[in-house]
Amino acid sequence: MAPAPSETITTDVSSENNNVTITGKIYTRVRLATKSDLSHIYKLFYQIHEYHNFTHLYKATESSLANLLFKENPLPLFYGPSVLLLEVSPTPFDEPKNTTDEGFKPILTTFDLKFPVVEGEVEEFRSKYDDKSDAYIAGYAFFYANYSCFNDKPGFYFESLYFRESYRKLGMGKLLFGTVASIAANNGFVSVEGIIAVWNKKSYDFYINMGVEVFDEFRYGKLHGENLQKYAHN
Repeated sequence: MAPAPSETITTDVSSENNNVTITGKIYTRVRLATKSDLSHIYKLFYQIHEYHNFTHLYKATESSLANLLFKENPLPLFYGPSVLLLEVSPTPFDEPKNTTDEGFKPILTTFDLKFPVVEGEVEEFRSKYDDKSDAYIAGYAFFYANYSCFNDKPGFYFESLYFRESYRKLGMGKLLFGTVASIAANNGFVSVEGIIAVWNKKSYDFYINMGVEVFDEFRYGKLHGENLQKYAHN
């Protein structure tokens, strides 16, 4: 979504009260989360629970997330729990260097802004990935491999997609979900599936427009809590 060659779009940045306001264009980087992102992931996971009024169900700690996401002996890339982060900045990101160790080359994109974007949590969400001091974590996608007797290859279970409020309605969700779909298609996974909230029309329409097929004949079921514990030591 870069401007046409004949256009000139500048990026203006102003700082006030620990806020950064970006106008004109905004630069983005999609990359795999690393252990240095742990505090940000913990906050983002809490915020999505807050968005759904489920904070009373949020049991994770930074320690438990570290054990879930960044094990010392992890599964092959994308088979275990994986988090893609989308970072934003008022200035361009450097071209990715050698990413052999991480196994995923960060994706750089530019969005033209129709309205100013205010980063209101500068210190809380400043990226720790490299020495770029004006990069902020805007959102994430969380997914992992799943299996079915209907296929002889794994697919992805797409657990959640979330953006902080300042970065919604900018088209970044398409970029992040599309990146997960691209990883699946390019690495032999057969599907990307997950739960779609039928009450959230904007979210529902988003996934339909991204090509997701909804199967109305199935309902989501979950055995958990006390009902699950009845089977303990049985």
